[in-house]
Amino acid sequence: MQGLSDDVAALERLTRVLVAVAWDSAHAAPRGVTFPQVRLLVVLDSLGRVPCSRLAEAMGVNASSVTRLADKLEAHGYVVRGEDEHRRTVVTIEVTAAGREVAAGVVGRRQRALSELLAEVPAARTEAVSTAVRDLVLAAESAPGVPTAGPGRL
Repeated sequence: MQGLSDDVAALERLTRVLVAVAWDSAHAAPRGVTFPQVRLLVVLDSLGRVPCSRLAEAMGVNASSVTRLADKLEAHGYVVRGEDEHRRTVVTIEVTAAGREVAAGVVGRRQRALSELLAEVPAARTEAVSTAVRDLVLAAESAPGVPTAGPGRL
């Protein structure tokens, strides 16, 4: 990683580790459920029942992408569509109990992997690492042009 400061290079390596953890955790989903579908389930589970347009916005994708993903997930019983009780033209989507199980399995696997990773940090440094991570997340939430860790992000 030529030309980067040591701090930025370390964050770049950390990014690769965290993406690998997220990618691996998606394998807790049943066979045939793709990474984008897993992402939709995890995001939707955190949002609850929402209009499809709100889900697309949270995921940072267009509505047609949500529609395609939801079609496949609905066919497997992981999501259900409905209509807004106040505006019948607005299509809503929510996770079913089966979909919540998939999301919980994925998030649980990710949390176990992160716990194992943190357990490898020397005990005397664990608090400092946790503080640094919280500070970094806070900085990301207020920095203009930096994607945040909102519900739709990886």
